[in-house]
Amino acid sequence: MLRALIYLLPLALTIYAFIDCLNTPEDEVKHLPKVAWVFIILLFWIVGPIVWLAAGKTRADRGAGRTPSEWHRNRRTTWVAPDDNPDFLKSLKDEKADEKAEAAEGEKDEAELKAREADLRRREEEIKRREGGAGSQDASS
Repeated sequence: MLRALIYLLPLALTIYAFIDCLNTPEDEVKHLPKVAWVFIILLFWIVGPIVWLAAGKTRADRGAGRTPSEWHRNRRTTWVAPDDNPDFLKSLKDEKADEKAEAAEGEKDEAELKAREADLRRREEEIKRREGGAGSQDASS
């Protein structure tokens, strides 16, 4: 059991340091470029992770520091979902306003159509009365 611990502890430390190095923003890496630190961690798998943890990155207080997820959120250039995009939400509001305007316009058109139909019926009845009245006058003469 103790023999396995001799190999597992440095391996676990190497894996932790490697993942920590990959998740560290480039501006928080000290002394060497990030790629160089990755090679040091992987090639010198007992000393490399210890050196990375001791001197490889800027260590800040937990309250004032940045987490990798926060760093990625601030640098995101595309929207994950449509409801995250304020332009999309605005377009939905505009579409609803357009639909309401079209509905109001449709009601206005409907009212105008009914008014014209009523006027047309009135004129037709007036013409029928004139013809009916003229036809009865012709018959009596």
